[in-house]
Amino acid sequence: MDVLSALVFFAYAPALVILWYFYHADKFEPEPKKYVIGTFILGGTLSVGIAYILEMFLTIGGRVDPVLPTTAFYVALVAGIVEEPAKALAIRWPFKAGQMDGIMDGLVYGVAAGLGFAATENFLYGLGYGIPVTIVRGFLTPFAHATWSAIIGVGYGMKAEGKVDSVGPFFLLAIILHFVWDYYAFLSYNVAAYHIMLILFIMINLAILRYFLLMGQAEDASRIWYYWFRRGGYE
Repeated sequence: MDVLSALVFFAYAPALVILWYFYHADKFEPEPKKYVIGTFILGGTLSVGIAYILEMFLTIGGRVDPVLPTTAFYVALVAGIVEEPAKALAIRWPFKAGQMDGIMDGLVYGVAAGLGFAATENFLYGLGYGIPVTIVRGFLTPFAHATWSAIIGVGYGMKAEGKVDSVGPFFLLAIILHFVWDYYAFLSYNVAAYHIMLILFIMINLAILRYFLLMGQAEDASRIWYYWFRRGGYE
């Protein structure tokens, strides 16, 4: 396996495995594959491109180096504020297309957008810093980005079914969690003890995903007859 193939594999394979899991967890009314895959692709192309341009501008071409607490704070804040709305652009595609009608739908599309973003980001990191970096990131950042985007996706899912009027609080929570993760990730470059915080945040991210999954499945189970009639009662 050549270097480029290895980078593609280790960047995208973990993300696709996670996406496969969440797609099949939506048992009652699985989302159309074209929208799920399309959201993944948009997250890994459009969202990454927009985030890259804005972050380069706000960090003066990358010259703001997050090696000090103050610069780490700034760069982490920029990442959260820029990347979460950028990923939300991918989520809005199925939302505007009328593909969302609940928590599980929002979870699947949010996870898809976040995983696409994480996969491409890990591929680009590998181009700059080598395969080992992509391998390590490939088993960490997909869960992080999937969680933050899932929060926003669930917000859109709940808005689609009329349970919330605004997705603003969901954006805010996603941005805060993203900022905190990046801030301690930057600090851990010089102080290894901060890796403990990252482990804690990984567990929190997994707990959030699990919580949304249970919420979505419970909501879908309560509407099983709705889905049955919607399919025409043939299954």
